[in-house]
Order: sequence, then C-alpha cells, then structure tokens
Amino acid sequence: MDLHPNFTIALALAAGVLSQSLARHLRVPGIVVLLLAGVGLGPDGLGWVDPQAIGSGLYAILDVAVAVILFEGGLNLQFSRLRRVQASVRRLVTYGGVVTVAGAAIAVHALLDWDWKLAVLFGSLVMVTGPTVIGPLVSELRLKGRVSTVLEAEGVLIDPIGAIFAALVLTIVVAPDADGAAAAGRDLLVRLGFGVLMGALTGVLLAGALRVRRLVPEGLGNIFTLASVLLLFEACELVISHSGILAVTIAGAVLGNLPTPVARELREFKDQLTVLLIGLLFVMLAADVRYEHVLALGKPGLGVLAALVLVVRPLGVWLSTLGSDLERRERLFIAWVAPRGIVAAAIASLTAVAMERNGMPGGTELRALVFLTIAGTVLLAGLTAGVVATWLSVRLPAREGVAILGANGLGLALAEELRTVGTPVVFIDSNPQNCRRVEEAGFTVVYGNALEERTLQRARFEGVKTAIGLTANKTVNAVFVDRARDLFQVPDGLVAVERADTGFAKELVENKRAQVAFDGPHDMGRWDVRDRRGSVRIEKRQYRAPREQPAPARTDSDTISMMEESFVVLAIQRGTRIFPMSGSVTPRDGDVATVAIHTVDEDDARERLAAVGWLPVQEGDEKSESDEKDEGSEPPAAQGVAT
Repeated sequence: MDLHPNFTIALALAAGVLSQSLARHLRVPGIVVLLLAGVGLGPDGLGWVDPQAIGSGLYAILDVAVAVILFEGGLNLQFSRLRRVQASVRRLVTYGGVVTVAGAAIAVHALLDWDWKLAVLFGSLVMVTGPTVIGPLVSELRLKGRVSTVLEAEGVLIDPIGAIFAALVLTIVVAPDADGAAAAGRDLLVRLGFGVLMGALTGVLLAGALRVRRLVPEGLGNIFTLASVLLLFEACELVISHSGILAVTIAGAVLGNLPTPVARELREFKDQLTVLLIGLLFVMLAADVRYEHVLALGKPGLGVLAALVLVVRPLGVWLSTLGSDLERRERLFIAWVAPRGIVAAAIASLTAVAMERNGMPGGTELRALVFLTIAGTVLLAGLTAGVVATWLSVRLPAREGVAILGANGLGLALAEELRTVGTPVVFIDSNPQNCRRVEEAGFTVVYGNALEERTLQRARFEGVKTAIGLTANKTVNAVFVDRARDLFQVPDGLVAVERADTGFAKELVENKRAQVAFDGPHDMGRWDVRDRRGSVRIEKRQYRAPREQPAPARTDSDTISMMEESFVVLAIQRGTRIFPMSGSVTPRDGDVATVAIHTVDEDDARERLAAVGWLPVQEGDEKSESDEKDEGSEPPAAQGVAT
C-alpha cells in the first residue's frame, strides 16, 4: 500500500494516542499495546505504516522526540528525594552500567556467537532502562520512597549516558585501532562535561527567564521552554555531537528543582507532549522491525533475554548497592525491575542505520534483539512487578489518611469524627500552641511549614488520601493541596475559602484538583476567634429531605454575612463511613451531619439547618434506612477518607 509520508505520521500519532489510552483502561504498560499496534500497522501487518516512506526524516523526528522525552524526565527528578539514595543511584548509573554492558556482551557472544564488537555494541544499547515505562509503573504500584526514587532516578540519568556511550562504542567499532579507542575515551569525558555544563547553565537561565513576566508573557512559558530546549539540543549537537541528549536532561533537572511561576503548567504540558511523542516513536519503530528477524533469533535470543533479567541485572544491582541503606527486599525488587524503553529503541534504530551506512553487517539482527529485549522486559515488569512488590513488602499501604493544615477548632472537631471510624489524621501547623492542643487530644501533629516538601515527608504524605487546608488564608490552603497532589499524588483535596470566585483556589476548584471544604465558603479566621472564646458547639443533625424546595443556596461569589456564618457542616456519617463535607456532597435521607454552631446565633442556625433538611437526631435514628442500599456507594468527596 503506497501511502503519503504525511499520512503515515498522522496515522502513527493517532495510533500511539489510542494505544496508550487503551493501555490505561486495561492497566497494562503502554509500550505493550504500542508494540502490538506498530507490528499490526506495519509491513508485517496491514501495511499502513511504513517508516521507510519517510526516509531520513524519521531520524530527525527521533532526535527531537528523544530530546523532549529526556527533558521531561529530568523535569520530574527531585533533588530533595535523590539526596537520600544518591550513592546507590550513582553506582547503578556507573558500576551497574558497566556490569550490564559486560554481561550482555558475554551472553550474546556465548549464545548467539556474535563477534565481540557487535556483542559490546548490543550491551551499550541495553544498559539504559526506560523512565517512560518505570514512571507510570512506580506510580501505579505506589512503591516505598527509596525504591521508587532509585528506579526513577536511575532511568532518567542512565538514558543520556547510555546513548552517549553507545555512540562512542559505535565509533570504536567502526575504527577499532588504539588511537581511535583512546580518542573515544577522551570524547566521552568531553561530551559528558560539555553536556552537564550547558544543561545546568540553560536550566538556570530558563528558570530566571520564566520568573520575569515582562520577559516571557503569561501563557507563553511552555512554548518558550520547548523552543529553548530544542535549541539547546541542536546547538550542543552542532558543537559536540551526542552531547545534546545529556544537556537537555540536566537542563530539565535543574529547571524542575528551581521555583518558577509556571512549574505545574510546564510539567503538565511536557507530560502530554511526551505521551504524544512516545506513541509516535514506538509505533513507527516497531513497524520498522520485521517479525521474521525477531523470530530468527530463536531460543538463543530468548536465552540472552533470560540472562539479562536473571543474572546480569541482579549482579549489577548487588554490586551497586553494597553497603547502602537499602534493605535486602528493596534491592531484590530493584534487581527484578529493569524495563527498557523508547531511548533503547531509538538509539538501536539509529545505530543500525549507521552500521549499514558504514558497510557493517549485523545491524538488522542487533535491532531485532534490542526490540526483543524491550518487549520481554516491559512485559515482565508490567505483569509481575505488582506481585513481586507485594511479596517483598515494598509497596506502601493503601491510602486512607487525612492531613489537615491548620490545627484549629473546626479541624479538631472534624478529626474527632474521623477518628471514630479509625481514619488516621495528621495535623500540620506552625503555631506551637495549636500543635500542643491537638497533640494533647491524641493526634499526630507535624510542626513546620506545610508548603515545604520536607514537612510533607515528615507527615508521611505517601499514605494520605485527602489533604484539607483549613487556615484563614485560602491561597495557602490551595497551594498546600496543590503541592500534596503534585509531590505525593494525593488524590483528594479540600480547600477552606471565604470566597471561591478569585485566586488560585478558584483555579484548583475549576480544574477539579480540589473542592471547597464543608458546606460552602466560610470565614475560617472568624470561626477560629469564636472557638478560642468558647462560643462554638458541636451538634449532630440528621437529614430528611424537606417537603418544600428550600431557598437557593448562596453562590461562592456572594458576600458571607454573620447570619450565614451561624453554622458549618463539618462531616457526614453515611452508614459505617464518615467523610468530610464538601460542596460536591448531596445529602441523602438518613445522613447524620456533624455541625459546628455559633452559640450566639444558635436559634438562627437551627432554623436555617431545619429549612434545608438537617433536623435534630432522634434516638435510634443513627442507623439510616438507606444504609443497606448505600453501603457500597461512595460519595464524590468521600473517596479520600472512606473506611
């Protein structure tokens, strides 16, 4: 089928996105579906995607896509987490890489009878792991902090180093004299040094430019960064070949660890762009590999794959983590998980083309074996990592905790309710008196700045399912919830606001990254004063749908009057579950609410509560008639704290 090259690219893009969407629904690694799509659409399948029709343009796309993918990987590399395991990561990238190259070369030479030049070249191509595979896998499995950090950092850092090393090995293979080998060694150091220097400098300059709004207008930060990264890559390649790939990785890591006004938007943009490019590349590259070439490897090819998984990787991890703080079961899991990804596929394709251009045999077999390694390691990791992680006890417990910013009276009352059903609650506050108060009530409290990552780490946010900001400052509440989501993937967030129609809190609510806490906007500062004066009473009210339609509730933009601040609905009990109230919760008959009432306005509060269906609890009514039918249903805002 003779199709236009533009259609080939468009079809590969669409197939890549659809494949990754399907993979998420099936809960399997995206690369598995992408490989199947590439083979199915390629010359061995329907014949709709033929990378050869694009010609040399394919390799220009490869260069640009790999640069963006590695920049995105560096962007998500957090130095604060890396410091705790930096020795293990450094050794995995160096000692572990050397062991992989040597072990893979020996296996190929022994099992496939390849000459040593081609065997070492294969080893250099599979020394990398796949951050684009490991990242989603680690996130889904919710591994313990040290394990996830080691795997993610290794994947991000070893990819550019492996790509540079593979290029140098190819140079030595092409020119195997002693002078060529010595020159290649010098080139390695020069390329590494130049890439690190240019990447760090560009990362600092980009962070500074993004902080100057007059320099980079609002809304242009993402495309400004993308253009700068591509310019960095091509400029470094122009000066010193194969240095650009390391430069963009370092630039991403530096930029990702410096505060900028568009940090979250930049990560989201690069993540979406990376998903698009990964889909395109894997479909194209998988279509470019012939099925018959992979089959021709036979049992010896599978033997090489088995040697990499069962011998080479465990040996490299064992040597790299000797004397580290990693426990034995953590080291075993790291040894088991080493999927190869897009960088290995891209560099293998580029290497095969270079070998063909230089008249060297073996390029086709080399690429086929690399793709067999990618498919095998990805399938193994995707299908068994969860079982192995559970067996080795390196997974975090299920999220069920609630973290409350602001150790005030309303927060304490809410925590008391959650504690009755066994929901773990941790407070964060920078006021010593507030901390002492909740600590005396028997709750865990962390003293410090809740907007700093180290404070959230001390509060063990890896086990938190709902973050609630209850200070008098709605912006602080919103930033707290936002950072909990970004840094620790906390799924649910509630933000206390006086008005929700302006500022960062409005943005979070509109983007569904948070909900307004309680039954609507409330002045937390006012309630804090009332609590300290002892004019707040906690009562239980049960919901019965009113016969007459109640008056429309105030909108978020309405001004809060003293009358409207006469009560706050804090939590809802539905059957055996208790969860914080939020604007997205629709009361059901039989629900029991925990309500804070201002004693000065208690008559008005009870009247207003009754008008909307919240009536005094009658004896024996705590068990609702809807408990049985609702026992399995989860309210929208309750997902963070259900038991």
